[in-house]
Amino acid sequence: MRSRLVQAVALLASVLGPASAAATDVAALRIEAGRRLFFDPQLSEPPGTSCASCHDPARAFSGDNGSGTAVARGSRPVERGTRNSPSLMYLASAPPFGWREKEGRRVPVGGLFWDGRARSFADQARFPLLAANEMNNASTEAVVAKVAAGDNAAALRAAWGDDVFASSDRAWQAIAASLERFQQSAGFAPFSSKFDAVLRGQARFTDQEERGQGLFLIAQKGNCAACHTLNADSRRPQDSLFTDFGYHAVGVPRNEAIAVPGEFDLGLCGPARADLAGEQQWCGSFRTPTLRNIALTAPYMHNGRFATLREAVAFYATRDTEPQRWYPNGELFDDLPPPLRGNVDRDTRPYHRRAGQRPALRDDEIDDIVAFLHTLTDGFSGRP
Repeated sequence: MRSRLVQAVALLASVLGPASAAATDVAALRIEAGRRLFFDPQLSEPPGTSCASCHDPARAFSGDNGSGTAVARGSRPVERGTRNSPSLMYLASAPPFGWREKEGRRVPVGGLFWDGRARSFADQARFPLLAANEMNNASTEAVVAKVAAGDNAAALRAAWGDDVFASSDRAWQAIAASLERFQQSAGFAPFSSKFDAVLRGQARFTDQEERGQGLFLIAQKGNCAACHTLNADSRRPQDSLFTDFGYHAVGVPRNEAIAVPGEFDLGLCGPARADLAGEQQWCGSFRTPTLRNIALTAPYMHNGRFATLREAVAFYATRDTEPQRWYPNGELFDDLPPPLRGNVDRDTRPYHRRAGQRPALRDDEIDDIVAFLHTLTDGFSGRP
């Protein structure tokens, strides 16, 4: 493997010089080690589940490991995850979790996972490998032992040195770092959608897609860009990641298919993270996902409550004007305990409307926005 990669980058040496070519070689080896580990089904207990099982490239690196439900199956079929597996694409730009000032208010931003508890991809990679309801390894030493005895030991040595397995801690750090390098590689942010082609002047939107983009942007209509930020005036696709990496409580209805009676997912407040349990005002808030490749990542929301993209858009447009449609039992924001339901955003457009009022979007306008969202799928061929 090392020789093939060295050959692949050797052509750069005459242009970059020996030092730069060597650095490129090392970077390529580390990405390759991460790729092999990402797709390795031997790293779970029992074997059979890889990182790619829940983050399938065909689904924009989201997925359910064959559960057919809103949450992924673990390495043991009786186990399930607790949240919808988010896409791993376009996350390399996410800042570490922290706080910033916005309109005179201290607000959370950044991090990985729905609750931002991982500060980096290396940090993020550790959680599923050790989680009992995911890959179910008993310890970091168990993961290291599997890699050392498996087909990818040589790849890790090539990337990090022949003595990488000299200590379990060093090998564990190298495993996490390799997975980080892979998830930061170009394949996770190709910027190859129709939207990107339009920005570059290589394609044109259909009339419906053009209307959809307008509705997406207009504050009095969809106002989607308030959280899913883009810069339609920029020719640089990198300026439009369709997320502010912020946190919002939108009152997604409870998904009874996965809900545990008497238990609630409070997002930033837990149960997956405990350090913000005292920040009650942020209970029920989840990180804004990118909308790039959104057509490939159903179901939607942290609890997978919406099976289709159209349903998700319709929820935003009619949550407050047709509450009976989303909360048939009459309890608004029923996936939060009653004392915390006041955290749900009821001021940002279009949430400022009330029951019985005209919704922000007509049915045909919802269809227009969905058509626009389909232009965010990577791999645009140039055909309509």
